[in-house]
Amino acid sequence: MSDYLNIAFLMDPLEKLDLKGDTTFALALEAQNRKHKISFFKPEDLILKSNDVYANICELELYSINNKNEFKYHDSVIKPLKDYDVVMMRQDPPFDMAYITATHILEKLPLSTLVVNNPSEVRNSPEKIFVTNFPHLMPKTIITRNSKVIENFRNDYNDIIIKPLYGNGGQGIFHILPEDENFNSILEMFFSKSKEPLMIQEYLRDVREGDKRIILLNGEPVGAINRIPKKGESRSNMHVGGKPEKTQLTTRDKFICSEISDSLKKKGLYLVGIDVIGDYMTEINVTSPTGIREIRDLQSIAIEEMFWDFIENKIVY
Repeated sequence: MSDYLNIAFLMDPLEKLDLKGDTTFALALEAQNRKHKISFFKPEDLILKSNDVYANICELELYSINNKNEFKYHDSVIKPLKDYDVVMMRQDPPFDMAYITATHILEKLPLSTLVVNNPSEVRNSPEKIFVTNFPHLMPKTIITRNSKVIENFRNDYNDIIIKPLYGNGGQGIFHILPEDENFNSILEMFFSKSKEPLMIQEYLRDVREGDKRIILLNGEPVGAINRIPKKGESRSNMHVGGKPEKTQLTTRDKFICSEISDSLKKKGLYLVGIDVIGDYMTEINVTSPTGIREIRDLQSIAIEEMFWDFIENKIVY
């Protein structure tokens, strides 16, 4: 057998990414540094033919010199994905039907090809739904389209957060203050755009001290950063200006991680990011968790190295 892995990255086009902070770029670069062969394809490049999975795929070269990150695509060729040792499913949400279809297609790959994360469990574990399996770790939460139920929840907790159920990167999140007169207008906007229910949560004032992103590898915490929302902003996501800061895991953080660890391992959700505000977990990101480059910069923890050590130990060359 070869002494390197053949790895395919299902991801968004690199030219659309902020490569300086992109987790997938860091993972792919580390794989390349280990002499593994890396290739790239997009969700729309997937092909299912006679129940075999193919992709219009190209080899990929990455460069990172003096903090300058670049890439080169080679010519695309239609190849069977069963020829690859690892398929990294790293496309960003939205978690829509195109995303779900990709998980169904990748699920048809033979066990000899390791898909990370497990596509059937990714499909069954969208971050704002999966987290509800652990209500004792969450803030007060409802998921509904019923305006009266949402209004009653607001009356009970005054300060609330309204989120789209399948959004990402902090998009579409609203902090509704007790005196906010836009409450009904915001609900109308959501309901006119989608038939999906909303997630409504009690506002956690601890978010002013940061929203902690913890990365778990095979169910174990391996690094974390704290994301501080900018002034005048309730969201701490780095996509919307959240500032990453060095942090340490608290006793409560470690308890939260231990509570979800077995479930992550059983589901084959090997690389996961959770969000913790104060004492509460708000999301479990299983699609394309980010933050490892910031953790390396602030904590000198190389999660990309730990990840490939883990994957290499799972695969017999």
